[in-house]
Amino acid sequence: MLRFKSLTSRIVFLHILAVALAAIFLPLLLLWLLNSEISALHREAMRDQADVLGERLAVNSDGKVVLDLPESLKGLYSDAYGRYRYDIYDGKGELLYSSHHGGSRQRTSTISTISGASVTREIGGQTIRIHVAEDLSHRDVIIDDIVSNFFRRVGWITIPTLLVLLAIDIVIFRRAVVPLLQASEEARNIGPARTDIRLPTERIPSEILPLVTAVNQAFDRLEDGFRVQRQFTADAAHQLRTPLAILKTRIETLQAGEEIRELHADIESMSRIVSQLLEIAELDMLELDPRETADLRAVCAEVVGSIAPYALAQGKDIALRGTDDAVPVHGNAAMLQRAVFNLAENAIKYTAEATCVDVEVREDGSVRVRDCGPGIPQGEQGLIFQRFWRGDRRRTDGAGLGLAIVRGVASDHAATVEVENLPSGGAQFTLGFRLADAAPRQPA
Repeated sequence: MLRFKSLTSRIVFLHILAVALAAIFLPLLLLWLLNSEISALHREAMRDQADVLGERLAVNSDGKVVLDLPESLKGLYSDAYGRYRYDIYDGKGELLYSSHHGGSRQRTSTISTISGASVTREIGGQTIRIHVAEDLSHRDVIIDDIVSNFFRRVGWITIPTLLVLLAIDIVIFRRAVVPLLQASEEARNIGPARTDIRLPTERIPSEILPLVTAVNQAFDRLEDGFRVQRQFTADAAHQLRTPLAILKTRIETLQAGEEIRELHADIESMSRIVSQLLEIAELDMLELDPRETADLRAVCAEVVGSIAPYALAQGKDIALRGTDDAVPVHGNAAMLQRAVFNLAENAIKYTAEATCVDVEVREDGSVRVRDCGPGIPQGEQGLIFQRFWRGDRRRTDGAGLGLAIVRGVASDHAATVEVENLPSGGAQFTLGFRLADAAPRQPA
């Protein structure tokens, strides 16, 4: 049996089978009903004719049953007309009158082609049976045409009618599933950043409503789980900040030395991890205003200005390139700044000494961050945006959260994020945002 993944396809296929069966059996049923009705009318007409003959019977003074037919009825039952016949019997079965010559012998020889009815009458104390029949080989031409052509004509009418009904049913069914399609469109918007969305229950068919309700209840439980996880991340980060600050203050009171500098570096690294955890928690709870816009050029200028001292301390440089005009894009300025900052910080870590990291702002709403480092292996380019992933586990200057924050910002802003290795060496990260007057991009 054919298997259809689409509910509409299944219903349409079964409906086509039903239409095909109906197109075959409905004309046959109508033909049987027509024949039955014709037979009933024929029997009724024959009984009426027998009653008319019975009214023309009488008993004379000798006690003999006589038949007085007018000329009109004689012509109806004449051999020349040959369509109707009658036989009249007494109570003993003796033939009294017959409209055809040869009497019972001819009637017996032609009985297979005759159909009729009989009535019994009491005339002068005698029981008389009157048989009236019609020769089927001489039936009315109109009735013959109706019966012989009924199936062909009704078949041609029935099939188009059923096909029209099928088309109407398909339209009705598609309109009936519109609420389900709308619920599907709403479900596409549900994600880690939008766990508050629920499937609409208005206009949902009663057969599907329990499933939609169960899905919404599952979303309620997932939202509770996400909320607990986000709250735990934020609380943990806040709780770690305080002891780190106390530890840093106590170390500053000690005498300067190599070990003190190493402790300061470790504390700075831990503080950076805590800050990134807080940023991830904020991203998870962020709800963007679709009407909010930011100047991408100003955001990148702010990032380059704030991170330049860090680059210079590493013996490296950072430069802002590209357009000098404002580039308005849809998004939150603070979140965009965090994404670009993490890309720039990551580039400064991996670029070679005495080289420059370029932050290029383009008029199409994209920003490119290029470094002169070793590049990213092809097999790791799909992994670097995962949380806590590091290609070199021996490095202790990060926890693998910076690029995860970049991907989170891009996802929340329906932006694209791409990475590629440059022919001249180094890696290039590209963030593509929606211009303030442009259609949404397809997020990566």
